[in-house]
Amino acid sequence: MLVTGGSTGIGNAAAQIFRSIGAKVAVTGTRATAAEYAGSDGDLTGLAYHQLDQGDATAVSTFDPGLATLDVLVVAGAKVAYRRREFEIETFADVLATNLTGPMQLAMRFRGALAATKGAIIFIGSVASFRGTIGQPAYSASKGGLLTLTMTLAQALAREGIRVNLVAPGLVRSKLTAVTWQDPERLAATESRVPLGRIGEPDDIAGAIVFLASPLAAYITGTSLIVDGGLSA
Repeated sequence: MLVTGGSTGIGNAAAQIFRSIGAKVAVTGTRATAAEYAGSDGDLTGLAYHQLDQGDATAVSTFDPGLATLDVLVVAGAKVAYRRREFEIETFADVLATNLTGPMQLAMRFRGALAATKGAIIFIGSVASFRGTIGQPAYSASKGGLLTLTMTLAQALAREGIRVNLVAPGLVRSKLTAVTWQDPERLAATESRVPLGRIGEPDDIAGAIVFLASPLAAYITGTSLIVDGGLSA
């Protein structure tokens, strides 16, 4: 299986669970080598690491994870820009390239391999897939687009035996969201709104990913699974 953005955070947590149950897992990250992630929030033990910028169309078009077969594609790579930089059109386009165009290109890149195994695609969306985020127009637009892309590809690829689903996390402790959880006041304000009383951890989301990839979800496609501690309830 392949997990893009599997070097840290949610993607890494999912990759390690898959590995623990016997899967051969390849992951991608933007750094040149696995060694450059030492001390980060990921564990690359037992994973085959490859450098890939999923927002780079040329890189994706030639990417080969070195797997003989592929039964699961998890697209967890993403980016966000803070301090209102997403209102700049160049930044807006850059975020969409990684968060929306990249996932589409990856799905098409590995469509044949997934059809051969009757496999599954799991996109990592966000609660921002369903609502606006005042300071991140590109992130919200890309995650909203990923939601409808999920439904469209589920319809389009079903006859090939490929299931396509989306996991939509709330705030999860990762490097992407450090601007919030490393600020005690912002963290407290967020957790006060979550019915379960805390923000998510990568393992909370990884469990949902593994479920959607498994035979237990054999009749589930085109859906989104919100994992946010009840915040959207």
